Amino acid sequence: MAKDDDGGRNWIESLNWPGLKNVLFRPDRYNYVKKVFPTTECVFCVAAQDAPKFENLVVHRSEYSLIVINKYPYNSGHLLVMPRAHIGGLLKLDTRQYTDLHECLRLALRAVEEVYEPQAVNIGMNHGKVAGAGIPEHLHYHLVPRWGGDTNFFPLIAGTKVVVENLDTSYARLKSWFSENLDEGTVTR
Repeated sequence: MAKDDDGGRNWIESLNWPGLKNVLFRPDRYNYVKKVFPTTECVFCVAAQDAPKFENLVVHRSEYSLIVINKYPYNSGHLLVMPRAHIGGLLKLDTRQYTDLHECLRLALRAVEEVYEPQAVNIGMNHGKVAGAGIPEHLHYHLVPRWGGDTNFFPLIAGTKVVVENLDTSYARLKSWFSENLDEGTVTR
């Protein structure tokens, strides 16, 4: 390593961001971000073609949106909320799609809070490829239930995230909630 090559630490420190203590550099993440998906079909569009079922992980669909269990969850109950149409940006949604999407986002939050009773929920979207979206051509929100102490160094040390519930159990719990609380195709009751 050259004398001035400190892995970027001095650059980070020079930013003087409040609360920033350390930055974890993960060059192996670059491979994921640059990954070329082997299929030409959008997995979200495929899921949107059928009725909600475990095979597509769709727990609810409205006129314009889907609520789907994340196949690779960060925590139990991790949901994705997306338009049924193959649209890559919020500004490309028409008013009906935008309204429906955000009503479904609110509905998904209600489901996660009632089914999992988390202490908090992360809600967010990586809007575009450079922002980190794994499937940038089909926008989607993430809802991740959170509990105190649910993060640790196990993912870094072992390269594995511990999720305490199988997808089939998550699907059954959430699908049951949607079945009990909503009619197919509705956003809210």
